[in-house]
Amino acid sequence: MNKRQMQSIQLEGLSVEEKRSEIRRYFNQSFDLFESLFELFRADAVFYEQPEPTRHPMIFYFGHTAVFYINKLVLSGVLSEGINPRFEALFAVGVDEMVWDNMNEHFEGFGVQTVREYRKAVRTCVDELILQLPLTLPITQSDSFWAILMGCEHERIHIETSSVLHRQMPLELIQSHEDFALCPLRGEGLENTMVAIEGKTITLGKGAEDHGLYGWDNEYGTATYEVDDFEASLYLVSNGEYLDFVNANGYKIQRWWDDEGLKYLSIREATCPPFWIPKEDGSYTYRSLTQEIEMPYNWPVEVNALEAQAFCRWKSAQEGINYRLPTEAEYGVLLDECGIVSDIFDDSTANLNLAHFASSVSVDTFFHGKVYDAIGNVWQWTSSTMDGFEGFAPHVLYDDFSVPTFDTKHNILKGGSWISTGNEIVRASRYAFRRHFIQHAGFRYVAD
Repeated sequence: MNKRQMQSIQLEGLSVEEKRSEIRRYFNQSFDLFESLFELFRADAVFYEQPEPTRHPMIFYFGHTAVFYINKLVLSGVLSEGINPRFEALFAVGVDEMVWDNMNEHFEGFGVQTVREYRKAVRTCVDELILQLPLTLPITQSDSFWAILMGCEHERIHIETSSVLHRQMPLELIQSHEDFALCPLRGEGLENTMVAIEGKTITLGKGAEDHGLYGWDNEYGTATYEVDDFEASLYLVSNGEYLDFVNANGYKIQRWWDDEGLKYLSIREATCPPFWIPKEDGSYTYRSLTQEIEMPYNWPVEVNALEAQAFCRWKSAQEGINYRLPTEAEYGVLLDECGIVSDIFDDSTANLNLAHFASSVSVDTFFHGKVYDAIGNVWQWTSSTMDGFEGFAPHVLYDDFSVPTFDTKHNILKGGSWISTGNEIVRASRYAFRRHFIQHAGFRYVAD
């Protein structure tokens, strides 16, 4: 059975000791979930696999989240020194996509068990700090506990991004796990329709306040937009709906793709979405986290932003309507129209937080007043590129979390996926990836 996760820690409270206990549970749950994900590997040798050539071998990520806690605690002044200087340098940098040549050479000289022991030492260290550090409520960005919460939320991001790399691993290296059960319900694709959404003025951003929850630096500040009326698809685009584009030779017809998309096709030699497995008879199966299964045509398709945009161009040409990805502001209006106004998304009414399955579910499962899956199931690509709101300032403990993404090359995703937890399922959160990036992400289209 999957392990539903705690919600993000509230920064305020009435009892310091109760808050310590809550933070301690949240920290250990984050640590446990991340490690259980690596229990999917059949042998320690799998840690040295590199399923994505532009990313590190998996052992790097296994060490990285633990190192992050220590390095941020040293930077904040909580610790005077680290635990293992070699590890705290080796596992610190290199998360972003690059061309990594012979990366395993950097990890020679120690085994996976050595990293496990390091993680154990980090857990003990942080656990003791949670019990011992001075704590006042509410917790603020200048408090020592902010570094610990930053470590928890950082690890929860890597739970998701590492699970994407797991899905790119050869199946013979992966085993099933009771904590990561797949949805057993699969069916045919659904016919999509459009739903009218009334435009309005909307202000995004948290201003200068925390609003009771941990936040990454890009959430702060404000931006106001005038959003016109638009229509949004009732469902996320399903595998069945996207199949029409694939069968129409969509990956071979250049006019559906921009230059960046054509470069992606050339490099990847892509002919279908990344988690589709082509068969000799022209059909497809589907790669889930731990299994190859019959194609779930009613689950949302998982594609990158370039593939989503190509689909929209193709569909626009077929129907004479300008279909496109929504903007970040339009997504915010959509949430308001669906009545989703709480700071933390409700995992009882959406496929989030491992509250249901370790996979997508049918796109007609969770209705949110106007559309299905306004939140959850898979992340939703927007057409908006990442930027800083008015009043943005990088946080001193992690000044390169957001700024490198302010390059017009990173598109914003919203809504979270089935494995999104913590800050990822907070309404104010803003995450962005390169448009060619593979993620548990799909899309819904809109029209003016």
